[in-house]
Amino acid sequence: MRMIETDPEPFVRGIIDGNRRMIAKTITLIESNLRAHQQTAISVMEKILPRTGNSIRLGVTGVPGVGKSTFIENLGVYLADKGHRVAVLAVDPSSQRSGGSILGDKTRMEKLSAHANAFIRPSPAGETLGGVAAKTREIMLICEAAGFDVILVETVGVGQSETSVAAMVDFFLVLMIAGAGDELQGIKKGVLELADGIAINKADGENLKAVEKTKGGLEAAMHLLRPETPTWFTPVLTCSSLVEGGTKKVWETVLDHHQKFKASKEFLQRRKKQSLNWMWTLVEEGLKQRFKRNEKINQAIPLISRQVEDERMTPAAAAEKLLSYL
Repeated sequence: MRMIETDPEPFVRGIIDGNRRMIAKTITLIESNLRAHQQTAISVMEKILPRTGNSIRLGVTGVPGVGKSTFIENLGVYLADKGHRVAVLAVDPSSQRSGGSILGDKTRMEKLSAHANAFIRPSPAGETLGGVAAKTREIMLICEAAGFDVILVETVGVGQSETSVAAMVDFFLVLMIAGAGDELQGIKKGVLELADGIAINKADGENLKAVEKTKGGLEAAMHLLRPETPTWFTPVLTCSSLVEGGTKKVWETVLDHHQKFKASKEFLQRRKKQSLNWMWTLVEEGLKQRFKRNEKINQAIPLISRQVEDERMTPAAAAEKLLSYL
């Protein structure tokens, strides 16, 4: 395996020039756990930071079978055809089992992956969701510095990944389907509270009647939730990922939200809050890594673990003892 360059300048130049090979190499650098690579990655990120932040960040979630990939490809192709430069990233905590994206996004999004204006990056594997999400955020900044003006972030996993993605995007979209019995389809109330928009996918053919019924039910459910801000009430839309331009209405809603949040200054406030949350995520991640690498802690773990198992020490006292070695 070839060594990764540790001088930050070639990476920075490559990103600014939009060199796809160097963008991919920088992402590999970001994902590396080697200390030297991490130090270089920090230098690269600092140098490209002034060129970031100029995209619309759209997060997409939904239960399995809702058609997230088909939706993202339809919307991505529509935007790329209009001249937008589109980057698709995935947050997939389950990828840690196989060491890569379990669904192979590039093979699912054939048309979009072949488009000159698009870049698709499967999720990095990580020990924790926090690690995966933190790296996805940095990859997002790399794409912005390279001139991508629309970043689509897909949650492939379930549970905490939705919260994680909502905390890094400007607009969080929850995809639903009609005719699946329970109108909330296992989507937790907490996820709907995070949503900036809900879109019922597969609104085509014989499914239209069921879609309208689901739309009414969801609108009634959303009225029971208190909006996060008076600027925006979460709309329930319908779309089709099989029809050309079938996701256009969703994009127009994203733009409407973008303009309103910019006008009310909430856009900037949300971004500032997300940056601070990101910092604390990285602090927590860094503390975990340092804890695991600490020699004294590793030596003490077997004995303290046995004492906890034998009920000679409480878990709280054991945790305090291990943390005292830091």
